[in-house]
Amino acid sequence: MKSILFFNEDIDYTPKGKINLRKWIEGTIKAEGFKRIGELNFIFCSDAYLLEINKQYLDHDTYTDIVTFDSSEEEDLIAGDIFISVERIAENAAKFGVTEKDELHRVIIHGVLHLCGYYDKKSEDKKLMTEKENYYLGTRSF
Repeated sequence: MKSILFFNEDIDYTPKGKINLRKWIEGTIKAEGFKRIGELNFIFCSDAYLLEINKQYLDHDTYTDIVTFDSSEEEDLIAGDIFISVERIAENAAKFGVTEKDELHRVIIHGVLHLCGYYDKKSEDKKLMTEKENYYLGTRSF
């Protein structure tokens, strides 16, 4: 059984077009060769909430737009928790001159790609991750 769920912590936020978002996320996961989706949770929160997660679990004392936790236990299964700072999305959208919707979708697919096995610490990994993000952003029909 697959379930892509959306939650919020410490803020009142619900992404628009959840049905289309789910279809797009599922399509991306399948295109990356994964056959099954377990529980995939997107948790929208504030900068302060995500900073605490970053400190507590990753020992990073910095603001970030996303933190992804992989909970899949089988090779062809995607499952995890993706925490997204709505404040950081708005700030980055303004900074990069894109809509908040586009920035939100980029961050969502970024987290999904992490669960698919992509990394972004080294420059060549970051380049591939950005190429994948751009490709999947181009597959949206909403």
